[in-house]
Amino acid sequence: MGRAYAGVLGYLAAVLTLARGVWSGGGLEATLLTMFAVMPLFAAIGFVVGTIAQTTVDQAMREKLEVELAASQSPEVS
Repeated sequence: MGRAYAGVLGYLAAVLTLARGVWSGGGLEATLLTMFAVMPLFAAIGFVVGTIAQTTVDQAMREKLEVELAASQSPEVS
């Protein structure tokens, strides 16, 4: 999930930087330089966020499965 978020945020940063360069009438070199500087930064942020999200989901599912397993293995008391 971390790699997926990194890819999405990296490309999103690139597209938004290019759009900002076109909108503001900035030079091609400055716009591309900014894009190549911002893209890895946003990719790193996306990787961290995605990794945290994956860890959270994995932990929640593990806890749920442990509770269900414990409930299924405990003797039924009537």
